[in-house]
Amino acid sequence: MNEFKPVIQEVRRLFKTPEDYIPLHIPHFSGNEKKYVSECIDTTFVSSVGKFVDQFEIELAKYTGAKRCVVCVNGTNAIHLALEVHGIGAGDEVITQPLTFIATVNAIAYTGATPVFVDVDKDTMGMSPSSLQFFLETQTEIKDGKTYNKTSGSQIKACLPMHTFGHAVYIEEIKELCDKYNIVLIEDAAESIGSFYKGKHLGRFGAIGTFSFNGNKTMTTGGGGALITDDIELADRIKHLSTQAKIPHKWKYEHDAIGYNYRMPNINAALGLAQLENLGYILGQKRMLAYNYKDFFENLEFDFFKERPFEESNFWLNAIILKDKAQQQEFLEYTNSNGIMTRPIWELMCDMNMFKDNQCTDLSNARWLVDRVVNIPSSVIE
Repeated sequence: MNEFKPVIQEVRRLFKTPEDYIPLHIPHFSGNEKKYVSECIDTTFVSSVGKFVDQFEIELAKYTGAKRCVVCVNGTNAIHLALEVHGIGAGDEVITQPLTFIATVNAIAYTGATPVFVDVDKDTMGMSPSSLQFFLETQTEIKDGKTYNKTSGSQIKACLPMHTFGHAVYIEEIKELCDKYNIVLIEDAAESIGSFYKGKHLGRFGAIGTFSFNGNKTMTTGGGGALITDDIELADRIKHLSTQAKIPHKWKYEHDAIGYNYRMPNINAALGLAQLENLGYILGQKRMLAYNYKDFFENLEFDFFKERPFEESNFWLNAIILKDKAQQQEFLEYTNSNGIMTRPIWELMCDMNMFKDNQCTDLSNARWLVDRVVNIPSSVIE
């Protein structure tokens, strides 16, 4: 276990916490959070109507470069809405990755569609274009401009890659394949606010990008999510469905579709707007922490997960890669027993009882990563 002791010492040094417990990731509040939330309370507009909701959407769209943004209750809702507005439902299939947080796959299941799993790349931990291409070339056929799974006979309507820990997948290659097979590309950018690839914010390569602002994310609204798109009509439809599909009227309650109570409350948006104002500082401090980790781990046998060329990661959760499952488990036990919160990457979705019978490609890379990846404390350092 002595091989792990320097890691404990370095984490405590960076977080200036010689003895107390160090969590994996906590929110950072140093701006107008209290001011805006108090103003929200004073006006009594704390639910789904208020100036902060509208302004937060405007500022998020501006920050990401998208034409429109719609905020909602959480990132899972965001993916659900993105799938719904593309008519994805029972009998359809959505290609995704097995190495992700379960919200990605649950949202697909909410629509009645079936997830199909393709492998990830080791250098992104996200969907592998080569695995996707192999699946599309060998397991699908195109009829009348639509792509069908030769095994199930179902139409494959969407592809849903997830940018793991804020690091970009090979999104351009994935988009090229989706365009070729007439499959809609939806980006699960839940972990990627503030992450860019070739100068373009993640979530802007597909038809829709979705985000999470849970309490453990780079910036938070307490609980919340958002969708961004350049399709104005699509954004209007998303907003309509997120507000119970209510037809605007001064007093009448008329609805023209099955909608959802997914609209972000004003009080959450107030918190988020203040966080967004301070996002540059948050990202800068998290990058500083990542660079410190990078330099530190170069002298150890563990590999620190780095960003690739043309990528600007938000470094939401820093990750190291250990040599095997045994060392991973030893590291987790040692660090957590010594007051440093660490955690393994997620278990594969296709190993969950709900999705164990779903179609998969060879998942060698995903299984390799599951046995080795560990997240280490990644909060903002001062």
